[in-house]
Amino acid sequence: MTKAPTPYGLAELDKEARMGQVGTERSDRSIPQISLADFDARREEITEALWTAATEIGFFQIVDHGIDQEKVDRAFAWSARFFDLPTESKERLPLRKADNAGWEYSSQVRPSVGVPDQKESFQITRPHMADLWPGDEELAGFREFMLDFEAECWSLAMRVLSCFADRLGFERDFFAEAHDPASDQYQSTLRLIHYYALPEELRGRPGTWRAGAHTDFDCLTLLFQRDGQGGLQVCPGREADAQEWTPVTPSDDAITCNIGDMLMRWSDDQLLSNFHRVRVPGAGEYTGPRYSIPFFAQANRDVVITTPQGTYPPMTADEYLQRRVTANYSGPRA
Repeated sequence: MTKAPTPYGLAELDKEARMGQVGTERSDRSIPQISLADFDARREEITEALWTAATEIGFFQIVDHGIDQEKVDRAFAWSARFFDLPTESKERLPLRKADNAGWEYSSQVRPSVGVPDQKESFQITRPHMADLWPGDEELAGFREFMLDFEAECWSLAMRVLSCFADRLGFERDFFAEAHDPASDQYQSTLRLIHYYALPEELRGRPGTWRAGAHTDFDCLTLLFQRDGQGGLQVCPGREADAQEWTPVTPSDDAITCNIGDMLMRWSDDQLLSNFHRVRVPGAGEYTGPRYSIPFFAQANRDVVITTPQGTYPPMTADEYLQRRVTANYSGPRA
């Protein structure tokens, strides 16, 4: 009898399920910081720096990125106001997993740890938000601001992805066309995240995570963080078996970026999607609420992911993401 083929994504999830160990922290490594200043004039230099970081670590921070700091600050202020809404108001905007749109509360279960992340989040995916915005009587102006901010994130992500397109032999606007926001197939997502203040009983408890170890399953993630609200750790390198974690220092003016599984697949595994997690605060560290805002650049649903070297069979972005999203809300793997 012929054995049925293993569905794509199974290997990633099996590996993720082995990433729940505490491991060790290495403070002697750092994540490279890349300036995008004078982008057009320095394009070749910037592309080389991005490619090196993405093929060796999978993570990097960008500065001089063009998104005004005042707008970033306002995005965090709006996020805090949203999460301060009464629970009954947010419950009227429930997450639709198939569309990755709406509010969820302690429902994302990482295969690495088998327990829900200690957070709530609000997913903004443009074509699916018609009935998922808070009313003007609750947050007047929230919708307009967030859609504008999402558009700026998209533009920045496409600028970075255009550098990878150059190195992969694609047309420069290849990824911009694959992430077309004018299409009803658009599925890139802006996500507002609120990690809860750490209860006294969880402080210092080994194996407790605000977000368990995972890879992202998009093409590229842009992550906005706040000074003093640390906890993000990455496991750089091609292998995670050593369980050595590098802390990422949060910064108001630097955007932390990482390659996702979709782009790793699209690049024939040249660009690395590596594990990261959010640990709980240690002794003497800030234990209050933590806010972050990631933008996930995910190719439109009807785009077919075909690798230049033919490493993987073609698959639509919709099929790929549905498998990954479902797995991350279904609990631990057996």
